[in-house]
Amino acid sequence: MYSGLLHAHSGIRYLTLIFLVCVIVQSLFGWLRQRKYAGSHHVLVKLNAGFFLAQLMIGAVLYTISSKVLLDPEMFKSTLLRFFTIEHPLMMLIATALIIHNAAKSKSYSNYKTHKRIFWNNLIALIIVIISIPWPFREQLGTSWF
Repeated sequence: MYSGLLHAHSGIRYLTLIFLVCVIVQSLFGWLRQRKYAGSHHVLVKLNAGFFLAQLMIGAVLYTISSKVLLDPEMFKSTLLRFFTIEHPLMMLIATALIIHNAAKSKSYSNYKTHKRIFWNNLIALIIVIISIPWPFREQLGTSWF
């Protein structure tokens, strides 16, 4: 079960990043061209929020069953344990909250300034996500591309 959830969490990561970049590009064009925020824009924002919620749910299950999570003061001595116990979940929770807040608030607005708000909030979320993903080139975390 753990292995399957871990692979799902790692695989969906790429879909969430693709949708997040699409939302950022779409909102940038909508903001710069001063387009009205319409239903087609909201669909992409909702899909993005849905993928982030799925990641959050899978991540919450992995948090409870992972051997990389140690709720003990000793975990501060290990980069691996500290990252997976505190840093990764907290930063991903912040990014997910930004994205869900965006999706909830954007529905009530219809002007081009909505695109600006979505752009900046999702760009901040993207930066947080990029920083907090355990990329394979971060050797001390010992993860893979998938």
